[in-house]
Amino acid sequence: MALTSDEKKQAIETNRRHETDTGSPQVQVAILTGRINDLTVHQRRYRHDYASRRGLLKMVSNRNRLLKYLARKDWPSYRELIGRLGLRK
Repeated sequence: MALTSDEKKQAIETNRRHETDTGSPQVQVAILTGRINDLTVHQRRYRHDYASRRGLLKMVSNRNRLLKYLARKDWPSYRELIGRLGLRK
């Protein structure tokens, strides 16, 4: 269910803005997207796992807030990120 360290490193490598970047909104959204995708698969199999569902909804909400922030602050970066991650719009 959780991201492996390799998957997390991959998300950081492909979305960071500079050499030591690990906390920019782009990186946070990429990591959350990986976790959301994993939990979505889990949720399809275990439909009555309500604790995981709550966590999934919190992650989706957090990602949405980060994307709104990024769209407001840096539109080109936002468009590039959602295209690369295959998200909405």
